[in-house]
Amino acid sequence: MIEQQLDNKERSATKHSYMKYNDLDTINEWIAGTVARNTNLMALEEIGTSYEGRPIYVIKISKKTGQTKPAIFMDCGIHAREWISPAFCQWFVKETINTYGSDPTITHILDTMDIFIVPVINVDGYSYTWSTNRLWRKTRSSIAGSRCRGVDPNRNWNAGWCTIGASKNPCSETYCGPYVESEKSVKAVADFIRHHKQNIKAYLTIHSYSQMCLFPYSYTYDLAANHYELVSMAKEATTRLRSLYNTVYTYGPGATTIYPAAGGSDDWAYDLGIKYSFTFELRDTGAHGFLLPESQIKPTCEETMLAIKYIANYVSNHLY
Repeated sequence: MIEQQLDNKERSATKHSYMKYNDLDTINEWIAGTVARNTNLMALEEIGTSYEGRPIYVIKISKKTGQTKPAIFMDCGIHAREWISPAFCQWFVKETINTYGSDPTITHILDTMDIFIVPVINVDGYSYTWSTNRLWRKTRSSIAGSRCRGVDPNRNWNAGWCTIGASKNPCSETYCGPYVESEKSVKAVADFIRHHKQNIKAYLTIHSYSQMCLFPYSYTYDLAANHYELVSMAKEATTRLRSLYNTVYTYGPGATTIYPAAGGSDDWAYDLGIKYSFTFELRDTGAHGFLLPESQIKPTCEETMLAIKYIANYVSNHLY
């Protein structure tokens, strides 16, 4: 019976490709199939449902030791139209599973840490970009008293909420929402991180576009307590990234490097006590913007892996 289920999952996963953008159903089939085939290193948890009732999944990648290990949390797909972001989370899972035991860095990371991955946070918005509006950014929740729908899920976290770089207008792309964590997808992820906050040592969130590595703060011009350590890590991570295809990234605190913005997940995670908190804005710098061609998925993911591996390895060697 189990073999039959695996066969079915194998068949359903055949339309998935790491070299293409995959719709939400395909991603979910891929998640189920990949976890089922790699139960020695993977586990799956549904942490909640979205406004429209879609499941939100966390993949756990871990060398099972029977003990709780420190962890890294990574999410993709906060903004619906940033398709390269979920594509990277899928690529990261593939590379991590396929190279454990042969790549010494990946092996060390998984031997010492667990990795939690949410391939798509904003499942409703992502689905809507496939069905209706490719450039939709927000969630799809209805707003009382407004004809406009959706909240910017990266302005909805409890980090200087709605004070700067966010809008109280429900029709705005950067609408902060009626209250903190009003969005079910944001609250599900926040609850999960809070539940595991003693173990989570790094928070990584993947966006596009602009080729930047950002760290706190975005809601204030104050510097993070370990600002110079974060600068050093971002500098080395972007240097590693550049080594493959000469893709140039800028780095620094969000407020001064890109723009001030309150209610972001990276600032929230940092204020929760996760001192290694980074936002990656992947390719490009505007030539294609959110419509990055599929031909750029592989090089984008390959170079980004170098940066993420560096940060994860650094964290594994600087536990606190």
